[in-house]
Amino acid sequence: MTKASVRETTDDTLLVKKPAAWFLGGFHAFLRPFLRRHFHCIAIDRATHPASDFARDIPLIIYANHPSWWDPLIAHFLHRTLFPERHFFAPIDADALEQYSVFEKLGFYGVKLSSGSGAAAFLKKSVSILNQPDSAIWMTPEGRFADVRDHGAELMPGLSHLCKRTDDAIALPLALEYAFWDERLPVCLISLGTPIRTADHPDWSKPDWAKHLAGGLRDAQTHLSQLTISRSSEPFDNLLSGTRGGGLVYDSCRRVKAMLTGKKFQASHGGQFQ
Repeated sequence: MTKASVRETTDDTLLVKKPAAWFLGGFHAFLRPFLRRHFHCIAIDRATHPASDFARDIPLIIYANHPSWWDPLIAHFLHRTLFPERHFFAPIDADALEQYSVFEKLGFYGVKLSSGSGAAAFLKKSVSILNQPDSAIWMTPEGRFADVRDHGAELMPGLSHLCKRTDDAIALPLALEYAFWDERLPVCLISLGTPIRTADHPDWSKPDWAKHLAGGLRDAQTHLSQLTISRSSEPFDNLLSGTRGGGLVYDSCRRVKAMLTGKKFQASHGGQFQ
């Protein structure tokens, strides 16, 4: 396994601590049932489901839109499910990290991109992570919560700067939507976009990277929006089945009615994600 080569770095030392395996195990023992209680399902567009974890000797930069408070938790779940052999890292606003300090033990690292020194620190930390070929950095470069239909905002420049400085990494766009279909709880839907390998584009400028990275993410969002509008679970693989039905009291009444009429009780209201 060869180490990824990153330009302009003078230190191969990992500047962000890898999360402890025992802590991650405990966190995910909590996370899965927590997500089950709050979502009907979490599902990925089958056509974009990674058949394998790409080339495992090449680091990943997974960048997504940012529609919800749930995004960091969903990212951790998706990482564990889709890329279990890799170490999870994610930049987060330094002030937010102070508020949610436990995130630091989960691979999140604080950045202050509003200042020149903060941007430089972000690049230095991220470069050190990408020198570890089994790493994956998860990013939301919109830099704010944004509606899934809002495609006009430019992505923050840190992502394109990082791709420009990295000789060999894979930038992978990821589209997220949270939608209410036929059930009381929402579905979380995911679609991966077309990966871009930095080694294939050594001559791209930072504006080139900004254009192609934004285009890849917006294309993935547009595709996922079309699937969401169709309200069909057929194109998706269900990664996590969550709570079904209308709640304890309502479902208890439905269960009694089904028993009295000799019918089979079914908690779900529709035919989606059975």
